[in-house]
Amino acid sequence: MPYYGDLSYNGADEHSGIPMSFTIEQRERDGVPILALNGRLVAGDPIEQFREKLLAMLEKGLSSEIGAVVLDCRQTSYIDSSGLGCLVLAHARAMKAAGKLPIFGLNRRGLELLIVTKLSTVFELYEDEISAVNSCFPDRAVKRFDILEFVQRKRAEGAGQ
Repeated sequence: MPYYGDLSYNGADEHSGIPMSFTIEQRERDGVPILALNGRLVAGDPIEQFREKLLAMLEKGLSSEIGAVVLDCRQTSYIDSSGLGCLVLAHARAMKAAGKLPIFGLNRRGLELLIVTKLSTVFELYEDEISAVNSCFPDRAVKRFDILEFVQRKRAEGAGQ
């Protein structure tokens, strides 16, 4: 197997060892800033990149009318303890400024991490982008995310394969 140096800084596929880059894409929906996280949110460069971008977006987003930044985790394959700590820090900053940090699209592993650490009761979690964005507007209906139903559905899908 080829040597790629210290894979903890750029992430690596846990099965092949091939480096996976971590990228952040920024977009908006209905005026709400969304950060899409792609890859492994792990210690090293990915965390530093994420922390820098997220804190800048929080400062900008929380000072706007919207007062929120939405995190799209559909392409986030793994979150380690450093990534979790960064999410907690960002959530605390958002709450201190009377803002929001809705998260959507976590995979089963990510949700289970939040359940085990009891952080599923702290974060605002949503299954899809529309629900996360709508949660930023008090006059819009929001589809609440049922974590238990989601985990049971994912387990059933895994058993059927």
